[in-house]
Amino acid sequence: QVQLVESGGGLVQAGGSLRLSCAARTSRRTFSSYAMAWFRQNPGKQRDFVAAISGRGDTPYYTNSVKGRFTISRDNAKNTVYLQMNSLKPEDTAVYYCAAAYAGVNSILRQESTYPYWGQGTQVTVSS
Repeated sequence: QVQLVESGGGLVQAGGSLRLSCAARTSRRTFSSYAMAWFRQNPGKQRDFVAAISGRGDTPYYTNSVKGRFTISRDNAKNTVYLQMNSLKPEDTAVYYCAAAYAGVNSILRQESTYPYWGQGTQVTVSS
């Protein structure tokens, strides 16, 4: 079992920055054996992939719309994954969710269906 708690969302003007954090509590396996990802969702729309990172933290992957602006990272000693968001745009407005999947230290997972553990979400609002 994994419990995930996101934080760091808020209201920011276009061009600004936010850093989201996701703290994980794992019951049996070490945090570094979990692939982690961020997804986002707006009301009435599907949840979209944003970024993912392997357990070792050396192979990040991004959706095209955030490449060069967002950075996913993790601190396995703190059981935490981060999403640094720079040059924010109004279209980045959404509820951002952290997700975890037991996948070993090398795997990157990009499909929502492969993640069994989810946080409660944190709202990010970018004003124009």
